[in-house]
Amino acid sequence: MFNPIPDPKAAPSTPPNGPATTVPQAKALPVLPVRDTVLFPHAVLPLTVGRESSIQLIESLGDQRTIVVVAQRDARVDTPQPDQLHEYGTLATVHKVVKMPNQSRFVFTEGTARVRLTNFTQTEPYLMAEVEPVAEVESAVEADKASVEALHRNVVFEFQQIVSASTTLSDELQTIAANINEPGRAADFIASSLPFLTTTDKQDLLQASDVAARLEKLNQLLAKEIEVQQLRNKIQTEVQDQVQQSQREYYLREQMKAIQKELGEIDEGQKDIDELRQKIEAAGMPEDVKKEALKELNRLSRMSPMASDSSLVRNYVEWLASLPWAKSTGEKVDINKAAEILADDHYGLKKVKDRILDYLSVLELKPDMKGPILCFVGPPGVGKTSLGRSIARALGRKFQRISLGGMHDEAEIRGHRRTYVGAMPGQIIQSIRRADTNDPVIMLDEIDKLGRDFRGDPAAALLETLDPEQNNTFRDNYLDVPFDLSKVLFICTANMLDSVPEPLLDRMEIISLQGYTEEEKVNIAFKYLIPRQIKANGIPEDVIEFPDETVRSLVRHYTREAGVRRLEQVLGTVCRKVARRFVEGNKDKLVVTKEHLQEFLGGVQVRVDTEVFERTRRPGVAVGLAWTPAGGDVLFVEANKMKGKGGFTVTGQIGEVMQESMQAAMTWVRSNAPSVGLEEDFNSSVDLHIHVPAGAIPKDGPSAGVTMVTTLVSLMTNTPVRPFTAMTGEVTLSGNVLPVGGIKEKFLAARRAGVKHVILPAENRQNVEEDLLPAQTEGVQIHYASRIEEVLAVALPLLNARPQDTTAEISQAGKFLA
Repeated sequence: MFNPIPDPKAAPSTPPNGPATTVPQAKALPVLPVRDTVLFPHAVLPLTVGRESSIQLIESLGDQRTIVVVAQRDARVDTPQPDQLHEYGTLATVHKVVKMPNQSRFVFTEGTARVRLTNFTQTEPYLMAEVEPVAEVESAVEADKASVEALHRNVVFEFQQIVSASTTLSDELQTIAANINEPGRAADFIASSLPFLTTTDKQDLLQASDVAARLEKLNQLLAKEIEVQQLRNKIQTEVQDQVQQSQREYYLREQMKAIQKELGEIDEGQKDIDELRQKIEAAGMPEDVKKEALKELNRLSRMSPMASDSSLVRNYVEWLASLPWAKSTGEKVDINKAAEILADDHYGLKKVKDRILDYLSVLELKPDMKGPILCFVGPPGVGKTSLGRSIARALGRKFQRISLGGMHDEAEIRGHRRTYVGAMPGQIIQSIRRADTNDPVIMLDEIDKLGRDFRGDPAAALLETLDPEQNNTFRDNYLDVPFDLSKVLFICTANMLDSVPEPLLDRMEIISLQGYTEEEKVNIAFKYLIPRQIKANGIPEDVIEFPDETVRSLVRHYTREAGVRRLEQVLGTVCRKVARRFVEGNKDKLVVTKEHLQEFLGGVQVRVDTEVFERTRRPGVAVGLAWTPAGGDVLFVEANKMKGKGGFTVTGQIGEVMQESMQAAMTWVRSNAPSVGLEEDFNSSVDLHIHVPAGAIPKDGPSAGVTMVTTLVSLMTNTPVRPFTAMTGEVTLSGNVLPVGGIKEKFLAARRAGVKHVILPAENRQNVEEDLLPAQTEGVQIHYASRIEEVLAVALPLLNARPQDTTAEISQAGKFLA
């Protein structure tokens, strides 16, 4: 095995322009095959000899130490045969042989001449062959000589360029090449000195006997190498510049860190990354969320602070790190303490408090219970929002409120995707972050006032949020990782449920909060409203006093609402008047009387004591009861007649349902005219007109049938309705009274209006017993009717007597008043 070790720095053993070597004629010489190398004439080449046949060849040399060095065609062949060697080789002299420890030989050879192998005379134990010299061909034409000389000089110049740019070639090679005058010999020297030439290129140069052709080929190879070298130098320069710049920046950063460390400062950017990493580790995230957070954090650490996405990624990681993934604040439930808190914060509302205490009791027995979705429905001012605060205080949890009124973008609930400019999580996740706990009480206020447009349906986005079976994997569009909402207690509020989609309504437990009676309002005023307004207006407690009769007058004559919001506003007005009086110098205690109310608030605004009586003292007027989103209210229905031809007019901005009720009432009266003391054709010579006052307010609903019948019978029989009587219920063409809804709201409205007799459908008796307390029904007589005849018997007790003059009617009505 032969591994040539070229020595480009070694000079030829003979002078550059020394005499030519004589090739032995007609004598077989030993042939030494070599791998991946070519020996040129006049070049010294050390060879490592390892093959057994080659070692025998070297050992067999005597005084005649001349051999032929030939390159193999295929360097992978271990025992080359004659046909596996090149035809041209180099006659060489072996100067020295060194025996190596591994039994190989280190042989120093020097090329003497080109030869061509003509006939192999021996193949074992080593190759021997007859050779013939290869003479160099030079042209005798002067022009060709000049061309060869030019090529010679150009090749030497290019060689010198390559040596100058090389870090491995000795500079002495430039001088040696310049001192060789023979073009062919110079070409051989240069070819043997270049390590980048392939074995094939060197073999081609060795076989080129024409000096001009040899120089031409070498010139091409050198020119190509110079071009490659220049390109390599350019790339190296650019890379080196970049590396130097990076090293310079790195060095400066390290210096800055060292200086900041000495000054007690640290890099703000790295400080932020470390702080975020610590927050992520301490947040208690699920493994998949933590993996995503660390992935984004690593991405952030590799980004320049000036990159456009840097702030977006930072905000996202900060949101993930700041959410309370495993932080709860709920205390152990104390049911007795919770009952005290609810009793202290709210007056009445027994059913609502019982339901809340039921939930807290279950939570005490099963702390991992999924939070229910409660929905408080009732008119404004009855305490829906404040009740949610009380629940949070009873549970020892944080309270967050989200106003849904007018919200019409789905992204407000589920958040925006991070690809949008200014993207943020939805209100649910924002509330969780503000509460800094994963089990707060979140109140979704005014859920019935959600909007809907081209940006989506927020009510549909709430379906997952308010479903206890799904919200444990709630996925906000911004976070895009699941967050567990099952520990959150959601409380919704609404004034009415008509506008709430049925799928959303199905996920909530409805708890109705009706209005308050006069007695309840008085108690609420003394317990909550008056102390709060005195404190809010900065009045000393010993400067103002509200007697019981003054507060009752406020409730009765200045407010008529289901809740207490208007009552608190009126009390605030009185307190501000007293505050002004105190600031002006009058520091005497003021006991607020009815006269003060007239001074501060003006005359009586609601005449409930006499309104019902005064408006029903003439025939053809009856009082109905209506339900509105703001609570119950009384509804006056008036009828009148005039000469005509049986016309029937309906006015008062009423809807289709009430118009149908009026038509049904008219049909019943006409078909049952004799039973109420009327002629069968009583309307043939008159026109009837039914009007519901407050015509600017739209009115509709299936509960005014009995009121219409009573109004018509009262008008046509000239019989006034029993004073202080109100009624509700729908009537059929056969005279049956159908049940209606909103009984509690309607009954409380009747009480606020000073009604003493209330007529209800018989099938609503259960609603009265379940929803109304004895204290609320005290002082009001409830009449139940299943037929319209029973309604008329209560509402028109004078129907059989049918007094003919107005004086008798008023006198009789006065008896009822007494």
